[in-house]
Amino acid sequence: MGNRPSPYSAVRAVIRKSPAGSSPTLKRLPTEMASTLRPMGSECMEMRKRQTLASQDAPGGAPVAQAGAESRGSNACCFCWCCCCSCSCLTVRNQEEHRPTRATRELRTNFPACEESPAPTLEEVSAWAQSFDNVMAAPAGRNAFRAFLRTEFSEENMLFWMACEELKKEASPRAAEERARVIYEDYISILSPREVSLDSRVREIINSNMGQPSAHIFDDAQLQIYTLMLRDSYPRFMNSAVYKDLLQSLAEKSAEKSAEA
Repeated sequence: MGNRPSPYSAVRAVIRKSPAGSSPTLKRLPTEMASTLRPMGSECMEMRKRQTLASQDAPGGAPVAQAGAESRGSNACCFCWCCCCSCSCLTVRNQEEHRPTRATRELRTNFPACEESPAPTLEEVSAWAQSFDNVMAAPAGRNAFRAFLRTEFSEENMLFWMACEELKKEASPRAAEERARVIYEDYISILSPREVSLDSRVREIINSNMGQPSAHIFDDAQLQIYTLMLRDSYPRFMNSAVYKDLLQSLAEKSAEKSAEA
C-alpha cells in the first residue's frame, strides 16, 4: 500500500495558487482524472442540501423546504435532483421526504467526537490559509474545519473522508470488508441522514463492487468529496468567523507573550 500513488498529488498538481480567501481554480486536467475532479453535479446537490437544511432550522422554514420538494417534481431521481427521469428509488425518496424533521436532525447530530490534538500555534493556523493540504494534515486543522462544516450542515463530508483514510489502513481483508459496509450504510446509502453528495457514476462503481468490498472501494468517492471540500467549502472557511476568531485569538496571545518578554 506504501507504493500506491496518492490521487491527491494529481489534485495539487492542477490547482493554481490564489490569495487567501479566494476560490481556488483548476487548470486543464488529465483526461483520466477529468470525470473524477469535476463533481459539478455533486456540488449542486451539496448546495441544495445545505439550503434545505438551513431552511428547516430557520423559523418558518418548513414551508420553504416543502415548496422546494414540490418544485423538483414527482419524477426527480434520487441520484440527481435536477433530472427529470423516474426511477425505482422514488418510493424510498418519498418516504425520506416525509420523515419527521426532528428525527432527522437528531440522527445528523450523532457524529463522532473530535480528534484529540494539542492547541494549534499561530504559525500552524496561519499556514492553513496557504493550502487546503495544511488544514487536512493535522488534527487541529481537521477539527477546526469540521466545526465550520457543522455550521453549513456538511460535516459528514469530513467524516466520510476520515473514515476512508482509516479504511485504507486496515490490513485484514475481512475487517476491511466489515468496515466498508459500515461506511456504505453511514455515508453512501440513500437511506442515511449522513449521505454525502456523489454523482451517479461513482455511486454505480461503488454499488457494483459492494459484493466484495476492498479497502480501496471508496477511493473515487473520497477524491470527489476531497475536491468538493477544496473547491466549495475551503474558500468559505478562510473567510469564516471560525477561522478568523481563532487566528485573532492566537495573534493576541502571541503579542501578549512578546510584550511580557
